[in-house]
Amino acid sequence: MRFTKKHIIALILVIGIAFFVSAYKLPYYIYKPGGADALNPIVEVEGGNKSEGDMHLVTVRGGQATPVQYLWAKILPNQDILPLNKVRPEGVSEDEYFHAQLQMMESSQEASTVVAYKAANEDISIDYNGVYVVSVVEEMPAEEVLNTGDRIVGIDGRSIDESSDLVEYVENKQAGDTITVNVVRDEKKFEKDITLKPFPEADGKVGIGIQLVTDRSVEVNPEVNFSSGDIGGPSAGLMFSLEIYDQLTEEDLTKGYQIAGTGEVNYQGDVLRIGGAEKKVIAADQEGCDIFFAANNDEAEHSNYEEALKTAEEIGTDMEIVPVKSFDDALQYLQELDPA
Repeated sequence: MRFTKKHIIALILVIGIAFFVSAYKLPYYIYKPGGADALNPIVEVEGGNKSEGDMHLVTVRGGQATPVQYLWAKILPNQDILPLNKVRPEGVSEDEYFHAQLQMMESSQEASTVVAYKAANEDISIDYNGVYVVSVVEEMPAEEVLNTGDRIVGIDGRSIDESSDLVEYVENKQAGDTITVNVVRDEKKFEKDITLKPFPEADGKVGIGIQLVTDRSVEVNPEVNFSSGDIGGPSAGLMFSLEIYDQLTEEDLTKGYQIAGTGEVNYQGDVLRIGGAEKKVIAADQEGCDIFFAANNDEAEHSNYEEALKTAEEIGTDMEIVPVKSFDDALQYLQELDPA
């Protein structure tokens, strides 16, 4: 067959359209059920005990939509399409968002380690070194002053140990107030004045426009290692803490069951609400899990437990949905559970 100029133009158009529908990024984000991986290969306590059952890390898959992915999400069940600015703050790049998610995962692992080692009465020491800037919001006051990776160690002459110290201090300020931050960057210290400004669409909430994580040095004995790869976010905290505790103690906490769940754990052991609970119930059910823990916070209009229970009823799973407010709630439930 002889190719003419029209054939070549048509071929180029087809290639261009194929590239557009498969690779062009739309201003939308798609969420769908991910996996429910056993935590044994991901969390390893040195000399840790083995169990008959497994704790599971449950994930939600997400990504910026291409045209073909957008169309599939419209057709397929259990997929949500959100405007990109509802997921990733305006002015935050995809790389910065991904980096922030990984930082949250590291913070979650640290919190779960603290909770589990304290509960198991194992050796642990904690030193506080200020807070790290995870991301800087575009067109907010910190944009011209701070960089991702900066460490804030003081504010207005006060030392800063945890991110909550800075957040609570700024919450008592008003737009137009100026604060002085003490920063460490590339091992050099400096001070900068930053004037507070209201966040767009935040009901008058003021700030400087940064996302933070506390910089702690946590040392434990025996050692614990994580290999979570490129999984981000804080929502695995509860399951991490249960897996670590299970490996630290002689009793088989799993009792032979496949146990999943979701919820961020803070350093006090509280289980906090997260997004995507309904997607994680589906992922856990598909993996054949027996038990699913979900946060049941009184202050939430619709708790993760309510969302999880509704989804469980819709898909007709036999998986037991268990409400928890703390690590201790989940621990007590498993300790009182009859063996499988």
